[in-house]
Amino acid sequence: MKIGYPCINETLDCSSSRTFRLASYSEERMIDTVAQNLACLRRILEYNVQHGLLFFRLTSGLVPFASHEVNQYNWQEHFKMTFRRLGDYIKSNNLRISMHPDQFVVLNSPNEQTVKNSIAELVYQGSVLDLMGLDTSAKLQIHGGGAYGDKPTAIQRFTEVYHTMLPEAVKARLCVENDDRTYTLQDCLQLHELTGMPVIFDNLHHECVNNGEPMREAVQMAAATWQPEKDGILMMDYSSQSLGERKGKHTQSIQEQLFHDFLAETEGLDMDIMLEIKDKEASAHKALKLAKQMGRA
Repeated sequence: MKIGYPCINETLDCSSSRTFRLASYSEERMIDTVAQNLACLRRILEYNVQHGLLFFRLTSGLVPFASHEVNQYNWQEHFKMTFRRLGDYIKSNNLRISMHPDQFVVLNSPNEQTVKNSIAELVYQGSVLDLMGLDTSAKLQIHGGGAYGDKPTAIQRFTEVYHTMLPEAVKARLCVENDDRTYTLQDCLQLHELTGMPVIFDNLHHECVNNGEPMREAVQMAAATWQPEKDGILMMDYSSQSLGERKGKHTQSIQEQLFHDFLAETEGLDMDIMLEIKDKEASAHKALKLAKQMGRA
């Protein structure tokens, strides 16, 4: 089991998602910003290796406006060696990497432009992982999208886009996550049957909306969609409910007893856990220590 956190390290004095306004776009500014972002990413990865946090989600903002038509620069070629060195570091230290495109990536939207923009973003993020030379256990995770008043039709529309419009390189990395409002684990399992995508499991979302599956059974069902030789072991997102806040809002800091209970409930099941908890690496340190005490990491 690997444990990690997404995108931002609050201990370090740098960001890997520096950006600027679209109105002030220039190739020079874009190149300078990407160089700073990749240098910070290297520092974050080194911090993670030093502290045994071997699962990390890369920010979508490594390359500003990468999927926007304004960016016509061949940044892939310009930063090819930098990405390769980052990938070599990731592989040599046995890190697991993922990316999670923003909410505007909706493959089953009835709006053709939204689908086109979504695919462009997935191509960009997949190319980052490709440039690093990472195998297909490095995943792009997305949500099912909207129901648009007719979920069966929306699921069919997702399936058609998947099979007819997505490049093979994207499909090889794509996985779908159960969300907290619309697409339950069962819906995602249906998408898996229709596309072959593995299902990334989110425990808090499952608590918010489900079809009555106990937590251990739900984890097992999601894990069964992952082919170890191609996908690696199950990736999952872990969080708990922020008390007094809207349903599904992530807690500020890990509630250690709840995490202990989750690990106990899933004893014997192998997975890599991404902590979607607001204080990032602070909670990841606590979670890793607890997992080691329980013989899970």
